[in-house]
Amino acid sequence: MNASMYKSAVKPTWCPGCGDFGVLAGITQALAEMGWEPENVVAVSGIGCSSRFPFFLSTYGFHSIHGRAVPVAIGMRIARPDLKVVVFGGDGDGFAIGGGHFLHGARRNVDVTYVIMDNHIYGLTKGQTSPTSDLKFKTKSTPYGSVEPPINPVQIAICSGATYVARGFAGDPKGLKDLFVRGMRHKGFALIDVLSPCVTYNRVDTFKSFKERIAAIPADHDRADLSAALTLATDPERFFTGVLFEIQRPVFEDRVEALKGYSDRSWIEVVEDVFDSMS
Repeated sequence: MNASMYKSAVKPTWCPGCGDFGVLAGITQALAEMGWEPENVVAVSGIGCSSRFPFFLSTYGFHSIHGRAVPVAIGMRIARPDLKVVVFGGDGDGFAIGGGHFLHGARRNVDVTYVIMDNHIYGLTKGQTSPTSDLKFKTKSTPYGSVEPPINPVQIAICSGATYVARGFAGDPKGLKDLFVRGMRHKGFALIDVLSPCVTYNRVDTFKSFKERIAAIPADHDRADLSAALTLATDPERFFTGVLFEIQRPVFEDRVEALKGYSDRSWIEVVEDVFDSMS
């Protein structure tokens, strides 16, 4: 497969230099490596600069409402488990209004790949503080500096039950492609938090500043070690990029499928089977 076959005729409307261009390059290359036919893939998004993704891909697309991309994706996976679902959003869409859905998508372990373009600001609405903006960060909504500490997306994902958690950088499309491919192959909730600079409204968290803080995950890191993953995820000085955490456990779709036989068996038997599959 060629990456160009996954690009639509709609040209991206992002500002020149936006980090999301690197994400688009990485995702089309990843889809090409997976070899999925475009008609077997659904791109789901919420609202925001990054949520324009479905327009720029030749796959099926669903541009949903603000913060609701994950529940839409869950519905698609239950209704059409044969389709591959990739969710796109930003730090505002995913972790503010969509924060509750993000948590429950992770704990349910729905088999979707969730790509967040994390620029530490609201870009579409012209530069307000987002959930990942740093303390004291000055924006239109916090002219004297933010009094709220930022959330840590990868830490929350790990603690909420996501079974694949990675961090990437928009300045490294090839590295992103590898993270996306691994996330797509993973059966379960895969979150890739991408440091994707906003060149128009955030002049603090730039390509240069992110690059200065990025560090590779140590080669001997045990991805199945929860404590080790959280240590890397919460480092106060560095952004460790790569796969922080990866385990396997039953996915939400399989548990729902198991309930379909309840009419022929006792309810207790079905519930016991479902809980056995979770252990």
